[in-house]
Amino acid sequence: MTAVLGALADAWAEIRVHKLRVLLSLIGIAVSVAALTAVVALSEYQRQFQAEQSDRWGGRAATLVIGISTDDGSPVDVDDFGARFSRVTERFDFSHTARIVQGIMLPVQLPDGVVQVNARVVDPSYSQIHREKLLDGRWFRDADAEALAPPVVITEALWERLGRVPLAQHPTLAMTGDAGGTYQIVGVVPKQGYGDEELRVDLLFDAYRARVDALPEGSYPQYEIWVGQDRVDEIAPVLAMDLRAGLPAGQSVSVSRSDWAAQPGALDSMATFEMITGGIAALILALGALSLVNIQLVAMRQRVREIGVRRAFGATAGRIFVSVLLESLVATTVAGLIGIAIVVAVLRSEWVVTTMFYGIQDIPPFPMRAALTGLIASIVVGAVAGFVPALVALRVKVIDAIRF
Repeated sequence: MTAVLGALADAWAEIRVHKLRVLLSLIGIAVSVAALTAVVALSEYQRQFQAEQSDRWGGRAATLVIGISTDDGSPVDVDDFGARFSRVTERFDFSHTARIVQGIMLPVQLPDGVVQVNARVVDPSYSQIHREKLLDGRWFRDADAEALAPPVVITEALWERLGRVPLAQHPTLAMTGDAGGTYQIVGVVPKQGYGDEELRVDLLFDAYRARVDALPEGSYPQYEIWVGQDRVDEIAPVLAMDLRAGLPAGQSVSVSRSDWAAQPGALDSMATFEMITGGIAALILALGALSLVNIQLVAMRQRVREIGVRRAFGATAGRIFVSVLLESLVATTVAGLIGIAIVVAVLRSEWVVTTMFYGIQDIPPFPMRAALTGLIASIVVGAVAGFVPALVALRVKVIDAIRF
């Protein structure tokens, strides 16, 4: 233990003596380790961002989609199948189920006249299943079905056509036709990108059906269930069998997954992205290590006399080797810690993460894997960069070093 502490003390003393050289080495390694740590951390954020984007389209892992159809294209009794779906899902005690009807056109009264607007009829759980992100306001609640003025969620483009009235002022939306009446705007969905001018209204399923006798011709609900990914393979076949039991002749039920985790190669694409970014980071670190080795070798040529004097005063070859090795190891470890600390401080800023990954909702904590990767990399680089100069120091002869 005393020998190790003594070697560390010698290494620290050498670092203090050669401040300028060590500082130059530290800058290069700190930047390289910071780059490696940032790349690994950003790959974790990218995975989360990609997962959330996929969730918005296909639902969270794992989302089951149930569809009903007839062999001859005749109409389906939506209410009858809806009751069947409710009975079956109650036996499984699912926590998140949703009915979705898309492609409905509704006449909406705007300041410049009545405009046909695309409408989507959904249940409250749709927001959790699809990570629905709102620009302002809130999503539907179960109790909203009893409201005298049923709530609606509109797109940002439609909100702009209505004058962007603050939701705190309880703005309303007037519709005509079968579902006509006054609706209260409770939420706004942000634009999905530049040039997104979609005019859409989201209505609560039960509130919409309370105003209309039947869904428009050709419109059928799609039923979605969010179940645990570890249970989906077990539940899906049983659920399909229960829904088909006693079904009228000529009708068929389909049960499939729509989430990203069910797509072939979905996980492979994320692994490939991490492999590519990791390879770039490793290349950056290798360049930093190469520059450090060059600096250390040049510095060792200038320290030949110093090493000879130390050998003359009784320093063993092992002590010289360990001292030179630890000098590089301690320096790179300190540099690595500095680089990691800078990256952690930057990426812990919510503003930075949301700017780089616009629309991310659940920002994960800074990945410990990234910090450990950076620290291990700095230690390995220090060991490699110190090993070669340490071997050079062992070859120095005392008499030749003193004459140097």
